Amino acid sequence: MSEVKYKRVIMKLSGEALAGDKGTGINPPVIQKVAEELRDVHDLGVQIAIVVGGGNMWRGETGEQLGMERVQADYIGMLGTVMNALALQDSLESLGVPTRVQTSIEMRQIAEPYIRRKAVRHLEKNRVVIFAAGTGSPYFSTDTTAALRAAEIGAEAILMAKNGVDGIYSADPNKDQNAVKFDRLTHMDIIDKGLNVMDTTASSLSMENNIPLVVFNLNQSGNIKRVVAGENIGTTVRGE
Repeated sequence: MSEVKYKRVIMKLSGEALAGDKGTGINPPVIQKVAEELRDVHDLGVQIAIVVGGGNMWRGETGEQLGMERVQADYIGMLGTVMNALALQDSLESLGVPTRVQTSIEMRQIAEPYIRRKAVRHLEKNRVVIFAAGTGSPYFSTDTTAALRAAEIGAEAILMAKNGVDGIYSADPNKDQNAVKFDRLTHMDIIDKGLNVMDTTASSLSMENNIPLVVFNLNQSGNIKRVVAGENIGTTVRGE
C-alpha cells in the first residue's frame, strides 16, 4: 500500500463513459476495459466504491420532452443506474474481483439495500462496492450521491472519470479553442466560477467534508492507477 496515495476512494462513473462512442446503452468492450482498469487498482489493495450514473439509459430532458413529471423521470433514471451497476458487477466478477451492488431503492432479488456499515465492511474485506439508484430521492444527481457516499464511508477522494476530457477547463475545450485547463482548484472555485463539473449540492458537500476531487480522462489507459498513486494528472479540486 506504500505506492498509493488514496487507500479508499469513490469512483464516479457517468453512464456516458460506459456507452463509449455509441453514446447510448452499454458498450461491452468499453465496460470490460473499465473493469480491467479497476481490477489493476484493486490489486494494489485500494478499497474501491463506485457510483454509477444512468445517462446512457435515460436523461432528464427525455422526460421533459415527454411532458413527464420530474419525480417520475428521476426514478426512471435511478433504474438506469441499476442496470449499469449490474453490468459493471458482472464484468468485474468475470475478472475475479469480488463485487457487491447496493441500491438506495430496495430490490432485494438483485442487489443489497444500501447500509453504510455493511458497505464499509465489504470494503474492509477488499470487495468492490457499487452504489446504484442515486440517493433514492428525486432532485438529487449522482454527483451528489458520490459526495454523500464519500462522506459516509470515509473515502479519501472522489475520482471523477470523464469520457475524453482530461480535466476541468474554463470552457468546453471541444467548442472553445481558448479554453484554459486548471491543474488545481477549490470546491469554492467550482461554485464561484460556475464550472460544469459537479452540481452545487455535490460541491458543497465535498467542501464541507474536506473531500478532494480528481477529474481525469478515463479513455487513457492506466489513468485510474496513476491517480490513486498520486500522479499529477487531470485537475485536483481541494476539499477545503
